[in-house]
Amino acid sequence: MSDSSPVSPAVPVLDVWCELQCADCRDALDDVRALRARYGDRLEVRLRHFPLEKHKHAFAAAQAAEEAAEQGKAWEYVEAVLGRVEELDRKGEPFLVEVAGELGLDAEEFDTALIDGRHILIVDADQAEGKAIGVTGTPTYVVDGERLDGGKSQEGLRERIEGIVDRLLAENA
Repeated sequence: MSDSSPVSPAVPVLDVWCELQCADCRDALDDVRALRARYGDRLEVRLRHFPLEKHKHAFAAAQAAEEAAEQGKAWEYVEAVLGRVEELDRKGEPFLVEVAGELGLDAEEFDTALIDGRHILIVDADQAEGKAIGVTGTPTYVVDGERLDGGKSQEGLRERIEGIVDRLLAENA
């Protein structure tokens, strides 16, 4: 899921390969929030979908995140779902619609989007690209062509990402 607003080519991009039923991705949220707060519009943070087969609601959650993006609340939705992965495990797709309603989104449209599959191609494309560049688990970060695997450990990753982004910003200054 990426913001379609025009971004200067001088702005570094951080792709966050994520799965919304993944406890490790939930744990990584603090780092993503910190990066978004530190850099603001000087860093484009893009959520990329990589639903894992072991989580039966992950593919639907990725589609729901795309619907949230269309309705203007991408990150709010992602954070709300990731913050409650256990509920997603238990309740499944109805939970995705429930969260949409809680955030003031059009829950009926969410339900329709999950039924008609309008966002499947975006999720499939993200997953295929992830596989092509060697993503095997979530979260995985890619910045300036460097892949950083957060599924094993988040330790030190934010600092490594900040180092790369700071270097890119200095080069583009």
